[in-house]
Amino acid sequence: MLPAEASVAERKSATDIAVLTRRLAAGDEAAWRAFHAAYFPRLLRYLLVVTGGREEAARETLQLAFVRAVRHIRRFDTEPALWSWLTVLARSALVDERRKHGRYLAFLDRCFRWHQTAPGPAATDAEARLNELLAAGLAELPADERRLLERKYFDGDAVREIAQASGETEKAVESRLVRIRRKLKGAIVEQMNHES
Repeated sequence: MLPAEASVAERKSATDIAVLTRRLAAGDEAAWRAFHAAYFPRLLRYLLVVTGGREEAARETLQLAFVRAVRHIRRFDTEPALWSWLTVLARSALVDERRKHGRYLAFLDRCFRWHQTAPGPAATDAEARLNELLAAGLAELPADERRLLERKYFDGDAVREIAQASGETEKAVESRLVRIRRKLKGAIVEQMNHES
């Protein structure tokens, strides 16, 4: 491409981005479909690299990034500026998800540690009650779900080891763990709400 042609192409691209982002900010549904079609695959590839190939984490983060884009879209004059903004949204969504996931895992870890050791004299009534609720919640789970949690959190088995032993994919095991943790948490929260 000749320099003059490149300049025309760059101006056309900048104009297209400005028009597209202005339409997005106005809530134009057709513009959002075009934006999604153009940036979803590219941002997914970016997040797959950032997450180290963890597709589930990349897809969840991508959805959060698009939600943030919907909330905060504004006019951009160039494609590199828009792309830079999207990658910042995606990285911040990933950091937020990792923090949230870390807090949740820390909560579960505390719960499981309380379950493994009987509360000592220093344990508060709340800790003892939470330990009781956790034990009751674990007892209510089907045996296969309880065993999966035990392997992951008590025995310290990696998801890969569990998947190989069960003949499932790692993604399937991770999905089951997520569902079981939510179920257990829901049962504990429901019981605590019922008591208060």
